[in-house]
Amino acid sequence: MQGDIVSGVLLPLILAFIMFSLGLGLTPGDFRRILAQPRALLVGVVCHFVLLPLVCWLMLQALGIGGVFAVGFMILAACFTGSTSNLLTYLARGDVALALSFTAVASVLTIFTLPLIVTWALGHFLGAARAVDVPVGLMMGQVALVLGLPVSIGMAARHRYTAWALRFEPRATKVATLLFVLIVVAAVVKNWALLRDNFNTLAPFAVVLNLGMLALGFAVAWAARLSYRQSVTLGIETAVQNAALALVIASTVLGNDAMAIPGAVYGVLMYGGGLLFALTMRRFARDHKMEAAHAA
Repeated sequence: MQGDIVSGVLLPLILAFIMFSLGLGLTPGDFRRILAQPRALLVGVVCHFVLLPLVCWLMLQALGIGGVFAVGFMILAACFTGSTSNLLTYLARGDVALALSFTAVASVLTIFTLPLIVTWALGHFLGAARAVDVPVGLMMGQVALVLGLPVSIGMAARHRYTAWALRFEPRATKVATLLFVLIVVAAVVKNWALLRDNFNTLAPFAVVLNLGMLALGFAVAWAARLSYRQSVTLGIETAVQNAALALVIASTVLGNDAMAIPGAVYGVLMYGGGLLFALTMRRFARDHKMEAAHAA
């Protein structure tokens, strides 16, 4: 009964607040701004919504990881970027405006892409019969409820009560970060035996996926002749995932706590890789000759 309350009530409410805090930091201008740089958006969409799930699947196939853990990693790969990516972008001296814009666009696209990827993963790794139990339409509605509605309310509050929203948003972000930590801790405690027995497999996979996507996102953006700051930003946006959403999808929508373990592991380890990447890129950002040579 206690587990049902945590999975069915507390996790969705916590995620709703996290999404609400994200909405407080967004305005319609963030969506319009991305239209001024459509190439950066297109590259980001390809990296995040195509390459990340594809690389994740290829790694799972290569290492022979299957079952609920494989589905858990695919759920994580299907989520949109974590809100902390904006902070890491700032630390890396990346393009914060692009990060905010991409987060806004990705949060909307995920409502449609996540159910499709997760339903496919259920069928591929657990068998087609299991996938039938999760209709795409139902999951899409649930994802829209836990994502779109809180973000919309946050944006509406920012528009209607701008002064209050600007004062409250930094505090809301801190509270949201704390709540995310609580979600991860709760998932770890609840499934400690499962995590302990599989940590040696899941942790290396999570680290390699995280570092690999940081590098791949940057490389693809750089090859597309985006600026150095934009390339740094898209590297972060490609690899820093909304692990809280992955936990809610696994535990609440699908009702399988084991599927939440990959999200919990990645949600902790990605900050180490993200911070290392941000500080490294920040050091190189001081050398303006890199961008000048690239643009020449």
